[in-house]
Amino acid sequence: MKYYLCKYIPPRADFLATMTADEQQWMKQHGAFLDERLNEGKIVAHGPVMDPAGGYGVSLYQIADDQDIQAITSEDPIVKNGAGHYEHHPMLHLKARG
Repeated sequence: MKYYLCKYIPPRADFLATMTADEQQWMKQHGAFLDERLNEGKIVAHGPVMDPAGGYGVSLYQIADDQDIQAITSEDPIVKNGAGHYEHHPMLHLKARG
C-alpha cells in the first residue's frame, strides 16, 4: 500500500467566500467524488482546513501499490474544471483508529 496527504489548493485565497455558481456546483461534485473514494477505501479521511491565510482541503489516501495518486486526483471534478490543483505528499505509513 501507498499513503499520501493530498492538499487541494483552490484558485484563490478567498475561494470559499467568492465562489461563482459554477464553482459552487463543482464543489458539490468534489465532495461527492471524495465521499466515493472514502466509500471505496482509498481515502481514510478528508475535509476543509480553515486557515486564516486561505482555506484548502486535505485528504489522506491509502491506495494500492499499482495505483497512481495523480491519476486519481486528476479525476476530481473541481480539478477537471480548472478550479485549483492538488499537492501530493507521500507518507511512510498511515495509522488510523478502528
